[in-house]
Amino acid sequence: MMSEITADGKLTLKKGSSSKILMKYMDPATEVLLHQTRAACDAIMVGANTIRIDNSYLTVRHVPGRSPIRVIPASMADIPLDSHVLSPDAPTIIAVTDRAPAERVAAIRAMNVQVVQAGTDHVHLPTLMRILRQEHGVKRLMIEGGPTLNWHMLHHRLVDEIRLIHLPFIVGGADTPSLVGGMHIESEDEMIRLVLKNHYLCGTNLVTEYDVIYPAGSGKDGPRSNP
Repeated sequence: MMSEITADGKLTLKKGSSSKILMKYMDPATEVLLHQTRAACDAIMVGANTIRIDNSYLTVRHVPGRSPIRVIPASMADIPLDSHVLSPDAPTIIAVTDRAPAERVAAIRAMNVQVVQAGTDHVHLPTLMRILRQEHGVKRLMIEGGPTLNWHMLHHRLVDEIRLIHLPFIVGGADTPSLVGGMHIESEDEMIRLVLKNHYLCGTNLVTEYDVIYPAGSGKDGPRSNP
């Protein structure tokens, strides 16, 4: 998992705004790091709502390398047909459920984009991870959010590493999206622990890297994803 965050842990200026607003304040060297990380991965995944807000290409630029497979969980296949991730710049997989309207699925497939079924009511991420590994050879997956997808990937114990790009700003806001959303725990026993394994300056931005340590209990529910 890789993300840029403000000093108070926020991803955007406010709810519904694009993360690109804050990303433009990243040091150019850090932007190169982001694209080097993409180039080192087999696939990159973001949530459908992030695509609706940011409309990113999720391709490798600024550095040599092949763009990873773009993976977008969209339970109802309700991704806008003019989304940049549906362009031919890189292969794309849209993960849907049994409930996804057939006409939406057909419209996406008509754009030469692959659609896979991975759940009944909601995209079941462990199932999707197995499909990516077994049918597409994905061994290294980069997660770029948003907060709801980040939470579900952590909930299913599918994240091994987290890399954070720290932006020296405070934006505040009770409903401003943070790194992980949807998470609610009852006690400290349920906290997911991070072990700092590296930290460095990339240009003028602090970058921290962590291993993820899950609470004792049920085992991991699928193949691992990095970073």
